[in-house]
Amino acid sequence: MNEKLDIITIGESLIELSTNEDLTNAKSLDKYYGGDTLTTAIAALRMGSKVGFISRIGMDCFKNYLLESWQEEGLDISQVKPVQGINGLYILSEAKDFSFYRKKTAATNLSVEDISADYIKNSSLLYTTGVTQSISLSAREAVKEAFKIAKENNVITAYDPNYTSKIWTGDEAKEAFDEIIEYSDIVFLNVKYDSKIVIDSNSIDKTIKYLWDKGVTTVIIKSPGDKCYYAGNNGKIELIRYINENSLDYTGFFDTFNGGFLHGITSGMSVFKAVTLGAVEAGIQSKNIGAIKSIPYKEEVYKVFKGQND
Repeated sequence: MNEKLDIITIGESLIELSTNEDLTNAKSLDKYYGGDTLTTAIAALRMGSKVGFISRIGMDCFKNYLLESWQEEGLDISQVKPVQGINGLYILSEAKDFSFYRKKTAATNLSVEDISADYIKNSSLLYTTGVTQSISLSAREAVKEAFKIAKENNVITAYDPNYTSKIWTGDEAKEAFDEIIEYSDIVFLNVKYDSKIVIDSNSIDKTIKYLWDKGVTTVIIKSPGDKCYYAGNNGKIELIRYINENSLDYTGFFDTFNGGFLHGITSGMSVFKAVTLGAVEAGIQSKNIGAIKSIPYKEEVYKVFKGQND
């Protein structure tokens, strides 16, 4: 693809099976696709960004479904490599049941060989998460290489630890965070799950200033308990509240926020307006079951966003 991309994400894709019933009584499951960095990619894409995805997918019965779905979305998949193996899968329901199966999938084969310097140079922003780093040592090495290339070529880098104890230990997450932080311009943290683990701090101000001292330009701290975001940029910290009415499912909620925010940044918005845009997109997304299939499109999001800024 010769057209310059706004955003590139690196990560895994997963098949999503979901239902509006509890899993015990459900007679059928809806098929879609998910994955944290893929959710962020589609969230930005549906807002109007030009987005590319770097990954490996398995040559199983879901391969054609995934590739055709992404092409229909307009996602650039020139750096998605089909390989022998299976695709990961997760199952969720309105009753908050959640199970995932992601060991030894095709995505674990992601490596430095999948990182094209020319592809990264032809973009404005590169994004990934600790989840991508967690899937294998080779994936972690690929992330570091990609961020180094981006940093050397003035491509903005954005990173979210997205920590969960279900996939690795706190020590492993901190080690991966420390490895990538020097190459990161934008960092997202969840005050409940990330800050204490990777920085050993529950203080909003201390966390933001610590990362500023590390060279991070913009810090976004998500505080779900307080229903707000803290945004630190250019020596200024602002609190931006969000209101979610009739929320049904928070799967992919913060990944969607990240996509809306990154779209705002690459579109020339201030950090603080981009936070509001991301919050609006995530709020709408949470009103339905499923991660990516619930992500709204530009017209719906901007209608609400403009109403909040009139």
